[in-house]
Amino acid sequence: MADSVASAEDQRFSLQEVLDTFKLCLSQDKEVYLEHYVAGWRGLIKFLNCLGSVFGFISKDAVNKIQILVNHLNGENGSRYVTVQSMVKYELDSELVDLTKRGGHPESGCRTLLRLHRALRWLELFLERLRTSGEDCKTSAMCAESYNESLAQHHAWVIRKAAGLAFCVLPGRPAFFEVMNVGSPEQVVAMLGEALPLISEVYQITEELYAQHNLLDLP
Repeated sequence: MADSVASAEDQRFSLQEVLDTFKLCLSQDKEVYLEHYVAGWRGLIKFLNCLGSVFGFISKDAVNKIQILVNHLNGENGSRYVTVQSMVKYELDSELVDLTKRGGHPESGCRTLLRLHRALRWLELFLERLRTSGEDCKTSAMCAESYNESLAQHHAWVIRKAAGLAFCVLPGRPAFFEVMNVGSPEQVVAMLGEALPLISEVYQITEELYAQHNLLDLP
């Protein structure tokens, strides 16, 4: 019984944990620590899972991508994967990234992180809409708009269609705020206001790094 309670606690989403993790993501030189990036994503996956199977197509893929990055961090070249910047330099220098061939080096850290990076933008946009919307705003519309501005352009038509149908059954704004385990709606809004700029900064630094090395369209 104790184990099942502990397991339930492990799966319980905490916006505070995500905030704390993204605070640790950046070094003084604004490099992104991969270990904390992965930890932040683990928290975001708990958020997706709290909302049921609607986001299964994204959370399942994110879990797989996280495992690939953890394998790199724990592997023989783990010291090259301490930050996103060191990973990009190492993989490009070692020709571990195929910029043209679909399926080339599918488990390269750069390619794997790019998939999480794109999904992070969608979550950032969606959470920002949740933060600033009114009580009566439809979460389905907010989620669809955020998806169309980010992930949709990287998904096949079939996935986009399935996502659109999934968003239609999303719960209302109060349900989203409840799973964040923060407190009152005002407290949730305040914490999102603190967390989202951190997530946005990590996203922008990664975006600029990938753009600099022409990695944003890795197949």
